[in-house]
Amino acid sequence: MRHGLRAARRVGSWAAVALILTAATPAGAPFTPKVQSAAREIRDRALSDDTAYETLRSLTTEVGPRSAGSEGDRRAVAWALARLRTLGFQNVHSEPVKVRHWVRGEARAEIVTPWPQRLVAVALGGSVATPASGIEAEVVPVTNLTELKGMKADQVSGRIVFFTRRMLRTHDGSGYSTAVAERSRGAAEAAKLGARAVVIRSAGTSTSRIAHTGGMRYEKDGVKVPALALSNTDADMVEHQLALGVVRLRLFNTSQMADSEMSANVIGEFPGRGARDQIVLLGAHLDSWDLGTGANDDGAGVAIVTSAARLAGREGTRRTLRVVLYADEEFGGEGSDNYVKVHGGEIAHTVACTESDLGAFPIWGMASRVPMDRIVSARALHAVIEPMGIPYIGNQADGGSDVDTLGHLGVPVFDFKTDASPYFDLHHTIDDTFDHVDPKSLRENVAAYAMLAYLVAATDVDFGRIIWTR
Repeated sequence: MRHGLRAARRVGSWAAVALILTAATPAGAPFTPKVQSAAREIRDRALSDDTAYETLRSLTTEVGPRSAGSEGDRRAVAWALARLRTLGFQNVHSEPVKVRHWVRGEARAEIVTPWPQRLVAVALGGSVATPASGIEAEVVPVTNLTELKGMKADQVSGRIVFFTRRMLRTHDGSGYSTAVAERSRGAAEAAKLGARAVVIRSAGTSTSRIAHTGGMRYEKDGVKVPALALSNTDADMVEHQLALGVVRLRLFNTSQMADSEMSANVIGEFPGRGARDQIVLLGAHLDSWDLGTGANDDGAGVAIVTSAARLAGREGTRRTLRVVLYADEEFGGEGSDNYVKVHGGEIAHTVACTESDLGAFPIWGMASRVPMDRIVSARALHAVIEPMGIPYIGNQADGGSDVDTLGHLGVPVFDFKTDASPYFDLHHTIDDTFDHVDPKSLRENVAAYAMLAYLVAATDVDFGRIIWTR
């Protein structure tokens, strides 16, 4: 999951496709008692079905880490094709996607003076290596990018910039979208002032001595300096020593960019029986970072949307249910972009989309993003799901970082918001493993997504078109 990092890449990318999205038709018929009853039956089956749990066990055990372009990534694509066929999907296939391939290597960090300490650190995704002998330099602490931009080159040049911003724990994940700025752009901005390297306090909330990785980017023609993340515990240690005087760090990192590799989006469907060309899309991303096994980010999402579509699709629906397991959400978003390029002609016929990419935690709300004249239809859909204890929280769904490409082209979006408080303890760390997934919460997520998928796919309710403002 990389929330908040993609919007700037999309301006004008699909202008030709957007031309077909301007027409809107009157809202369709309401959800009939028969459809509502079938949706509740699907919910009840989901709450006693552990297909998702076994799917996740299989993915994390048989594939494990699957960073873009890696051998694990290739195994994941083969696994997903086989799994979708086993689950009864039709039209199962892969669509090639070229992805950047970064190799982690080895990273180390330590305080040299005033009091030597080894630190727990990981390289940020995309970081260049240090010289073979490493880098040793004085630390300059900076809270955030805004503070850095107010500094002069002589305050930074030749030093290691240490971003100290602490991520806030929030149930909606909003603390992450703030904290991630230094991770993504800190090295590029610090290099402009002559920094030799960057370390950041992890963009995560774990109080265990583990560090959170995640993607970062350099400017195309800018100077590239190494970038590492410290565990929150070790970031505290550096701050304690800085409070007493000058601190020098020694960093060592061997990560590097390798040649681009081919990955793939994996797609499967339950074709509609009356309006086969109308698509209800459920998305998740197949790749993960490489420290853990990607159980919550986003193996849980893969398990949720595939199991939900299976439960809804077996009932038979008017519209086509399509699952897309996207390539390289974590590091580049190429899978999402490629889907739009390949399926541009189907965007106008995609009646709704949703994405699972915030772990298998309790759902605290449902949001929509539809035109204001279709809110009544969105609320009618929610009313069937609400007895699960899921309130409606508004019309500002964002779709997540893969299906928001569709949302920005006018496709109606629905979100289920899960509790992010525990999620960012695990996210992008060695602790993102199968044992941290609660089967009950996983089943509840499947039930909610299955009800949503069925209610939209079994009817002709029209949620219109809405072009997001940027």
